[in-house]
Amino acid sequence: MATPISADRLVTALRAEGVRVVERSGWRSHNRNHKGPFGPVNGVMIHHTVTSGTSNTVGIVERGYAGLPGPLCHGMIAKDGTVHLIGHGRTNHAGRGDGDVLRAVIAERALPPANEANTDGNTHFYGFECENRGDGTDPWPKAQLDAIERAATALCRAHGWSAASVIGHKEWQPGKVDPKGFTMGWLRDRVSARLKSKPSGGGGSAGGSGGGSSTYVVRSGDTLSSIGKKLGVRWELLAQANKIKAPFVIKPGQKITVPRKVSGGSYSPPPFPDGLAPGRSSPSAKGLQKALKDTGWLDRSVPLSDNYGPQTQRAVAGFNRKHNLFTTGRPNDPAIGRSGWKLLHQLAYGK
Repeated sequence: MATPISADRLVTALRAEGVRVVERSGWRSHNRNHKGPFGPVNGVMIHHTVTSGTSNTVGIVERGYAGLPGPLCHGMIAKDGTVHLIGHGRTNHAGRGDGDVLRAVIAERALPPANEANTDGNTHFYGFECENRGDGTDPWPKAQLDAIERAATALCRAHGWSAASVIGHKEWQPGKVDPKGFTMGWLRDRVSARLKSKPSGGGGSAGGSGGGSSTYVVRSGDTLSSIGKKLGVRWELLAQANKIKAPFVIKPGQKITVPRKVSGGSYSPPPFPDGLAPGRSSPSAKGLQKALKDTGWLDRSVPLSDNYGPQTQRAVAGFNRKHNLFTTGRPNDPAIGRSGWKLLHQLAYGK
């Protein structure tokens, strides 16, 4: 269970995993949030579109159709492996499905058969629609299957989920058959294998530099520092990679090459702070809150504070529950333990 990641972090996660991304105009604010909540999120759902032609398919998932307004997904994965970002927030992709399946996803255990439609899936799942007629004969090109695997892995990695958090529409809602043409067991095996290694990178934005970097287009109000914070890269590295010298001025529309982060060896989390506990005041609570924000468990609007208060406790409880970390043996343990502290920081900063 987690707070949905920001649009910027979604783009960064996909590109870090080697996904070629196209950001459709207005996708960051294109959603159905006025119809219900998006989050807490628990997993990733894969669909096929029952359409053909990338341009046609993008138009359909953006607009929707009679009785089902768009956006119909967060990203549309085309035959050539490009992920077109369509919406951010609540989208019309999952519909109502089986609450028992949701509980299995949260617990990351084997899925029961979907035989009820009693739970709103649009609240709980990211959705990727994949360009395919869904007739069992339309092929799934290698580039497309690779992109599906990488996109699902990117979100699992961003949230610290295992491959058990990736499901198909047919596993969620009775009567659905998508995705048709490959099995979800096969996909989960691929995601699981990919999660055992570091992100392979190599995917830039469309028209970007590709290879070992991606491209960011400067928007009004951006600075190198703010871009670095969004993308998880030191601003000094951005300046160096783009030969930007003091006073380090950038302009809207300017294309910034974003170098991939290079690991300097195994990551060592900061020492576990003594005295950090729910309800207590400690300067270390700020470090905990920042790591929770950077892994999507705590909303970024929550101000950093010395107080290990209710919002921090709820975020820690969700993190513990997802990773079976219970320092006190309680099912909703709000206390961060040494193993949880280490895992949280590795997920936030160790990649």
